[in-house]
Amino acid sequence: MLRFFFGGLHFILPGCARASRAGQLALQAAEGLVESNRYVHPHPGFVAWFAERIANSSRLRALRRKTIGKLPFPVLASDVVNVVYATWLVDADRARRLAPAHAELWEANGLTPFTILTYQHRHFGLKAAGPFRKLFPSPLQSNWRLYLASPLPGAPDCPTVAFVKNILDSTLYALGTRVFSDALPSHLSLDFSLAVGDAGASIAIRADAGSAPRFAAQFERSHSKTLPSAFASFAASWESAVSRLASQDAAVVPVHEIAQTALAKISLPLDLSSIEPLWLRQGTLQCPLIRELGAKEEPLCFLLPSVYFQALSEQLL
Repeated sequence: MLRFFFGGLHFILPGCARASRAGQLALQAAEGLVESNRYVHPHPGFVAWFAERIANSSRLRALRRKTIGKLPFPVLASDVVNVVYATWLVDADRARRLAPAHAELWEANGLTPFTILTYQHRHFGLKAAGPFRKLFPSPLQSNWRLYLASPLPGAPDCPTVAFVKNILDSTLYALGTRVFSDALPSHLSLDFSLAVGDAGASIAIRADAGSAPRFAAQFERSHSKTLPSAFASFAASWESAVSRLASQDAAVVPVHEIAQTALAKISLPLDLSSIEPLWLRQGTLQCPLIRELGAKEEPLCFLLPSVYFQALSEQLL
């Protein structure tokens, strides 16, 4: 019955769905691809119309802040595997507009690190579920961030990143983060693949008309822990650069609709000795955002085989 009901709605409301989609895409273009985190569903039709209404509803988010937002944060956990990090040095002035107001980026010589890390969750859900957490799904996620030189006022004194984009391959998780979190406004990919093998790794994220950014790259394993020369102003060695880029205890995100900043506290205990160097295979990178930010030189890439991730809390600064 539900199938026929929603199928009927698809035919009754096609004009509404198309008009909504056109409006979302026009607003996305007007705000600018880089700055906008407005959600646009990658598939057309009534489902897209419904998903965009939920994901972009400021009323739903305001209601959540006034109700369940007052309750203790439910700690989330995941046994993350195959974390591929790729970091470019980009133009600091272009990147600054993506960070919260008054944030001081980690920069040198007019450049700042910009990282895309992509990984596979293993049962991403409530820590309190204990052994039943294995019933939760295991989505793919790609997180794009900048690094702060120092925490924002009111934030803990710890390594902090500024989330720029988050992409998931699950409609449930993408919409869930939109409604129930200010710190993780996610986008849904049309296609999302992550493969890690003996020779290296490959990633492909495609959204077409959706709001998820495009990213594709292939990486080769390497035994050489050599720091790219462009990173010499940021770290003295490959090991120190990797430690700084992989470590994070907090993340901030601008929440423009209420002119505040969301802060998420994170637990990410790293085994630095397990991290392996990767090299970006020449000619395989596809990422308009990297070009827009004026990326310089070769990226610093590496693989973290596994880590136990926890989202500990979230608050507004």
